[in-house]
Amino acid sequence: MKALFRLLSRTKLYWGLVLICLIGALISPHTSSGHNIFLSYGNLTDVLRQVSITGLVATGMTMVILLGGIDLSVGSVMGFSTVICAMLLTKPGWTSASVIGVPAAILVGGAAVALAARFVFAGLARGRDVSAGRRREISLTRWQSMGIPGLLGLVAAIAIGWWTMNQVPAKFGVLGVLLIAPCLAMVLGGINGLLIVAGRLQPFIATLAMMVSALGIARLTAGSDNAVVPVYTGTNATEAFELLRSMLWGVLPVPSVFFLAAICLFGAILRFTTFGRYAYAIGGNIEAAKLSGIKVAQVQLTAYLLSGLLAGIAGVLFVAQYRQGKPDAGTGLELDAIAAVVIGGTSLMGGRGGLAGTFVGVLIFGLLSDILQLQNIDSNVQLVMKGLIIVCTVLVQEQNLGQLVARWRFRRSGEAQADPKTAETHRLPSAAKAQLAREDLDEAS
Repeated sequence: MKALFRLLSRTKLYWGLVLICLIGALISPHTSSGHNIFLSYGNLTDVLRQVSITGLVATGMTMVILLGGIDLSVGSVMGFSTVICAMLLTKPGWTSASVIGVPAAILVGGAAVALAARFVFAGLARGRDVSAGRRREISLTRWQSMGIPGLLGLVAAIAIGWWTMNQVPAKFGVLGVLLIAPCLAMVLGGINGLLIVAGRLQPFIATLAMMVSALGIARLTAGSDNAVVPVYTGTNATEAFELLRSMLWGVLPVPSVFFLAAICLFGAILRFTTFGRYAYAIGGNIEAAKLSGIKVAQVQLTAYLLSGLLAGIAGVLFVAQYRQGKPDAGTGLELDAIAAVVIGGTSLMGGRGGLAGTFVGVLIFGLLSDILQLQNIDSNVQLVMKGLIIVCTVLVQEQNLGQLVARWRFRRSGEAQADPKTAETHRLPSAAKAQLAREDLDEAS
């Protein structure tokens, strides 16, 4: 019985997803031909399309929360990215979007290539190290550490600058906005990381300041007369941009491909790479991680850079899906992302969770919204119900099933001790407490 409870406790999130699917299928309305609307392929793909933007942001949020941090700026960063993307698509010449976007792409692209080259050289040097059982610093020559990576980064920066500047006189295409908008969002994420790592600010304060600042920058970039920057493919924007909202081979929406690719890629990074192990170690105990020699500052900065990058990609997909760029497009998105992460079992204290749970949490959120909409529930009532579900889900996640059952058994034993007619009158309360402690320890392990 104890093993069964332990299994249910570890898989409760997936059972919750199955339960929501069953409820949706049972109460779903039917078409005139008798087909279940909830289970239709078109409805399920629409749900996947709708959750892809939140899912991308939640993917970056998961990595930040695993470190024990928070990123409240992702909604504003995404809104800023929508403005940059829409202006690059629809306005030729050197606009405010291209003036700040092109240098950001050059800077981020060159730095990324240089760091990637140095990472390769360090990996090759580490692979030649045959010693075992001890930690050693990998020593690289000046050419390996600075010369060749710097040269490759410079070449990449020049190539990116030449390519992007050639697009400025006309309008940017799909690849152009997929490069510039995420790079600019990555710069904002890097500022968050620097404020936290170098400025010693609390993540809540640093990202709260960025949330307000990014919204203001987005409004200044769009101009006072442009609360919304419309995008009409085939007229004021390239028709190829329609690709980002189409169905891939008629099977999956393109936004969901980005979301699934991000989940798989960063899930593998967290599970199989040194960065992932460091992230869990820092989230579990940051002081112990520092004493173990982990470069905590680098890991934290990387997490916030990736969070900004994914928010920028989400901004481009938002423009493709809703055909507009808005400074306030991401208002409240950070709360939805945090809710999905927490529902997925990632602890806000850090060190516990993963992207598999985040993926299920995003799906639960999306399916729940779809069920309520199919039942024509008032939008305000939907918000109340979502809030209640978030609270209940977090209670179940933080107080797992085995612990809840153990506490129920302890209360029952206490009631039995209070009854003089039972055979349990001579059982000491400490014995029940010890049993509860042992069961909690078994469940935690």
